[in-house]
Amino acid sequence: MCGRFTITKPEAIKAEFNLREEIDYPPRYNIAPSQTIPIIKQDDHGYYRPALVRWGLIPFWAKDEKIAYKMINARAETLAEKPGFREAYKKRRCLIPADGFFEWQRINGSKQPYYIRLKNKGLFTFAGLWEEWHGADGKTIQSATIITTTANRVIAKLHDRMPLIVDPTRRGTWLDLVSDPIHDLNFVKPGDPFKIVTYPVSRMVNNARLDAPGCIKKVG
Repeated sequence: MCGRFTITKPEAIKAEFNLREEIDYPPRYNIAPSQTIPIIKQDDHGYYRPALVRWGLIPFWAKDEKIAYKMINARAETLAEKPGFREAYKKRRCLIPADGFFEWQRINGSKQPYYIRLKNKGLFTFAGLWEEWHGADGKTIQSATIITTTANRVIAKLHDRMPLIVDPTRRGTWLDLVSDPIHDLNFVKPGDPFKIVTYPVSRMVNNARLDAPGCIKKVG
């Protein structure tokens, strides 16, 4: 599962994806479900295009937007079969930039949050899906979900799932709608444990209203 993540240096996204547009997005240290996140799509000419959407997928057929709270993540193993995700998998894939995410470990009856980032403090690229939903009242919402896979041996100490991290060389594979990457074992394997750092952080991250550098500061 991925329930919180960070984008502490949003200016790095433009350079990472060679974007033509600027992304109007502030540094975020505690991004929570239902909040706005940047995603990267690919246009018909093969260029990366950014968009700001709500985190928590709302399928186009949903009667109510509240379904989004149950669809912040999608398991890679069942994407092609689940009604809420299979159409988006076929037609609306995206990349979700992040430079860290959180997971919780139960210790002595309480949950200790941990921050997970790359050793070089660079960007992750999560596999994602996006949708556009039209409500009966005329409201239109674009939304997205983060794909998860089995945890690598570092993350497995905290949780059995982790975001599906797309290697930079395979971003085009994920966005190519002709491809079927979730049935490629090499594609869905968990991220390299040797590139990842984890450490305990303050429980302030448990409060979605708190969004400050202290959320990612090592404690203990």
